[in-house]
Amino acid sequence: MRCNTEVVSNDAASIYRTGGLAPSLDALPRNCTTEFIQPDGKPAPSFRQSLRTIPNFRNALSVLSVYAQTIAILALAVNFHTPATWVLAFLLMGRAHAQFASLMHESAHRLLFSRTTVNDFVGTWFLGFVGFTSTAAYRRVHMAHHRTEFGPDEPDLALYANYPISRASFRRKLSRDALGRTGVKLLRQQLRGLRSPEMRIKRTQLKILAVQVVLATTCIAFGVPLLYPLMWLLPYLTVWRVINRLRSIAEHGGMTADADRRRTTHSVHQGALARFFLVPYNIGFHLAHHVDAGVPFRNLPRFHEELRRAQYVTEMSEFPHYRAMWRAAHELPLST
Repeated sequence: MRCNTEVVSNDAASIYRTGGLAPSLDALPRNCTTEFIQPDGKPAPSFRQSLRTIPNFRNALSVLSVYAQTIAILALAVNFHTPATWVLAFLLMGRAHAQFASLMHESAHRLLFSRTTVNDFVGTWFLGFVGFTSTAAYRRVHMAHHRTEFGPDEPDLALYANYPISRASFRRKLSRDALGRTGVKLLRQQLRGLRSPEMRIKRTQLKILAVQVVLATTCIAFGVPLLYPLMWLLPYLTVWRVINRLRSIAEHGGMTADADRRRTTHSVHQGALARFFLVPYNIGFHLAHHVDAGVPFRNLPRFHEELRRAQYVTEMSEFPHYRAMWRAAHELPLST
């Protein structure tokens, strides 16, 4: 994979280096066409229609499954009550936050349920607020990300820019996340919304706080008052922040603005362990998601396979696993 280094400005005050891991245009196959895939990677109309079917019942089971898994992890930790089970449960609760966030992301795209009212209600109250997130606010920001990756309104440019970085810088970022410094900083910023003069922001933060109070009260009612701060809030501030950082790098780290999505979004082979812990609910099929953001998560693997068959994605342009991607992201070239 040949790389370019470009500089873009996201605003008048900030200059970011992008493109450090983006493949050059001449390294990408140009004839990516089959009966299912168009030259720009987008699905042909008939194929697109089949991909965009939302499986309401199966998605409802997924939402219920996230709750069932989360409760089961906590119940097993409480019942076995050994250091090993608590450590394992702590890590798995970070994964639980990743699961809630992945399904919330699906709801933000209005792909979780075909009825908008159901989609938004479940996505807001049972996925977003539970994970300290306003789904509606996330949707507004996230759609700016999809309109033009690395464009002037890109909300997450700081997460994606300046790669590759040094190993020391990579370690510092992950250490801040793992120790909770990043999470506490972001949570403090969010809590300032409770004092916002804008009532919409204040009401949203009050609703999030109310849901968190319900979770904490439930733990108290079951006789385990420390369960909420130690096994929900703390994993959110630590393990989830590490997962979010690593996943963000693997999605767009070092890429650049371009009409060709292969230069804006990485493709990483999806292994079983990564799909279990890091990228649940097919959120790791991120290139396919950015080629057509209207494809529900269950159909992304099928879409990705057709992109591979069309040679839009090749072994040369796809990282074989996440370790290879992160290795590339924290190994600066010899001449910089």
